[in-house]
Amino acid sequence: MVQSKSHRQYNRTEPPSLHEERELVQAGYRNIAGLDEVGRGALAGPVVAAAVILPIDASFPWFKLVRDSKEIPQSKRNELFTMINGEATATAVGIIEPHIIDSIGIFKATKLAMNRAIELLTCLPDFLLIDALTLPHLSIKQKGIIRGDKLCLSIACASIIAKVTRDRIMEELDAVHPGYNLSKHKGYCTRQHCACLKQIGPSPIHRQSFAPVRETIRLL
Repeated sequence: MVQSKSHRQYNRTEPPSLHEERELVQAGYRNIAGLDEVGRGALAGPVVAAAVILPIDASFPWFKLVRDSKEIPQSKRNELFTMINGEATATAVGIIEPHIIDSIGIFKATKLAMNRAIELLTCLPDFLLIDALTLPHLSIKQKGIIRGDKLCLSIACASIIAKVTRDRIMEELDAVHPGYNLSKHKGYCTRQHCACLKQIGPSPIHRQSFAPVRETIRLL
């Protein structure tokens, strides 16, 4: 059975909780994986998805610090990245490169990244909690949750793993492809990034199917 919404409403003052996970444990599930992605809207670099399985009935002190990765300062994200990887039952990431994104489209690439993250988990999940999406081709039971990274703790943890992983990739790519300041904007469509594109053109890691990059190529 695939559901599309959580009956829990988003409240910006409340941190993500284990409400969804605990209901599933009561229903008999044990390896519940939260999934999220980052980089979907970027002009350069990969899309990265992460899967996180938290221990059943766990209650680590750092849980209260977890938020959607976009709401956490970089230094705190890095600390939580280490804690999640150290304390979770399993974590994994799926990385889809720009040329594949150009070939199959960002929506399919996002789902492919999630599939790869699931495949790389060291234990097979028996239920998936996914931010906004569902993966109906999989036989694993699942639930897509709107604003899942703000409501569901395992999804929020996955968003942190995905973002820190991708940010580090973009920082490394900045050294390989200088001139775009990738370490600052991480490949997203900022004014500075677009100005660099117009000045020096796209690099091999730019997504040529995305309109701002495609337009730059046309004008060169």
